[in-house]
Amino acid sequence: MENRQNNYNAEQIQVLEGLEPVRKRPGMYIGSTSARGLHHLVYEVVDNSIDEALAGYCTEVTVTIDADNQVTVTDNGRGIPIEVHSQTGKSTLETVLTILHAGGKFGGDGYKVSGGLHGVGVSVVNALSEKLEVEVKRDGYRYIQSYSKGLPLCEVCRMEETEETGTSMTFQPDPTIFEEVIFKYESLENRLRELAFLNKGIRIVLEDKREEQERKSIFHYSGGIREFVRHINKNREALHETILYFEKEKEESVVEIAMQYTDSYTENIFSFANNINTQEGGTHMSGFKGAMTRCINDYGRKNGYLKEKDTNLLGEDIREGLTAIISVKLRNPQYEGQTKTKLGNSEIKGIVESLTGEFLDGFLEENPADARIIMDKCLRAQRAREAAKKARELTRRKGVLENTALPGKLADCAERDASLCEIYIVEGDSAGGSAKQGRDRATQAILPLRGKILNVEKARLDRMLNFSEIRAMITAFGAGIGDEFDESKLRYHKIVIMTDADVDGAHIRTLLLTFFFRHMKPLVESGYIYIAQPPLYKLTKGKEVRYAYSDEQMKREMQEMSPEKEGLVGIQRYKGLGEMNPDQLWDTTMDPKTRTLLRVTIDEAAVADEIFTTLMGEKVEPRREFIENNARYVTNLDI
Repeated sequence: MENRQNNYNAEQIQVLEGLEPVRKRPGMYIGSTSARGLHHLVYEVVDNSIDEALAGYCTEVTVTIDADNQVTVTDNGRGIPIEVHSQTGKSTLETVLTILHAGGKFGGDGYKVSGGLHGVGVSVVNALSEKLEVEVKRDGYRYIQSYSKGLPLCEVCRMEETEETGTSMTFQPDPTIFEEVIFKYESLENRLRELAFLNKGIRIVLEDKREEQERKSIFHYSGGIREFVRHINKNREALHETILYFEKEKEESVVEIAMQYTDSYTENIFSFANNINTQEGGTHMSGFKGAMTRCINDYGRKNGYLKEKDTNLLGEDIREGLTAIISVKLRNPQYEGQTKTKLGNSEIKGIVESLTGEFLDGFLEENPADARIIMDKCLRAQRAREAAKKARELTRRKGVLENTALPGKLADCAERDASLCEIYIVEGDSAGGSAKQGRDRATQAILPLRGKILNVEKARLDRMLNFSEIRAMITAFGAGIGDEFDESKLRYHKIVIMTDADVDGAHIRTLLLTFFFRHMKPLVESGYIYIAQPPLYKLTKGKEVRYAYSDEQMKREMQEMSPEKEGLVGIQRYKGLGEMNPDQLWDTTMDPKTRTLLRVTIDEAAVADEIFTTLMGEKVEPRREFIENNARYVTNLDI
């Protein structure tokens, strides 16, 4: 023991200099080294350009995915300063690119407001790039400098004269750091579109120059978040044409809100702080909700929609069918929550509440026709909530929603620690039978569903509770539903959707995901929902058996099994899970050592909402358009 203690001395304390800590622990700086972290590199560079736009110096940002999967971000802002920095003795450009937290955001008058969640800036992008080249145009000249893994390869070099200004950065992410260095156009497209909505007037161009993937998108919204609301509601029926909108500044904070009611049964409120999507809400969301509830109830009583004997409308009544964007910009945002996406600044709650209240009071008084539409929608929601409450009470009296009365079709597991338990939602009795026989009875529960569940996009809670398959899931999970959902009572921490690899299976999967997203959203947000990946093919040659999960893998496995075409390889295409015997289902799809599960996440909640509305909503035309635009991406289709 004494020798081991003596070994712990100054030499054991590792001091990481410069950008070394970023390369040692990249996840601390960009969240992860998965696709999410890879795309975050682009957003860090773009955030610098957006800060220039917020300060009034930049009108256009261009993001280009080059042929060799490099990314170039160019803006027409002031350009990063070149002169020698007094504290570092290096050029300001090199200081910004090589020192953590160096930039105009930290003190001084560089930026009044700045975006970015981690606030670590382009130095982290530099550290995690195999190569990075920066070009600055300012002070009458063009300047360039090159880096590799955060280290400068040369001094800043002054080139030809130019009257233009701006910064251009080209970087190649380091393949030894990231799991995969392939940029996804759709992910960049969604975030850049969002930034263009949140910063009205800026023009953002995204271009893909990779072979056979060439495309270009231009985002420019002079209406800002008003157009954001219109975009979200394009596949819904708006109840009033006017989009309620205001932008006001108070105590150095800017509050911008846009909202509109639709005939939907769900609320769609998205909040942002300094352009960051605060998925967990926070103080600005609380202020907005508080003002909505007070104003609508006050207006309802004052104008005879609510009688004194009536109970107040609840917040959920008032927000049913509401689409709203809350965007605040403040000097020093404080983020809380596990994913750092919950705004914690206490002062912003009162600011948002008072400004929203002022605006809404005025709007309702000045627009009685729109006010009547809004009040009618809220009152219908109140009646439906009370009907749903009675339906819940009725089903409780029958024992349907109580944990003590588990559904008869559920084959439960023996384990009682929810963190170790998983439940498979299986399509049909045939697959359910194989799954029950093949499972690990200690930790794996099976719930077979008969047929397709109700499309909850088109139904309120009271109607849903009449549907036996939905009741069975609610009861099995044990955590309740809607506003009564209690995550702590959840009986399984892995809920696995296991459906056939055909069109019907995909439809059932979408119906289930719609149900979870609309009525048990915390399950998705906390990462409890998974999709099983059963094999598409069984390959046999003599006694050798292999499984393939895609057409590409099937071809590779066949080549390996019979490289010289000596002997034929038998191919069985699985049409459904019921075709597999219990051992095969366990080996390929349920054994934790060999299975592949896809975790369902909603990093882009607004995009997810739009897709669910398009695919599952009332309007047929947007669905046809979606299918026509995306049919070419289908890889497995059984007819």
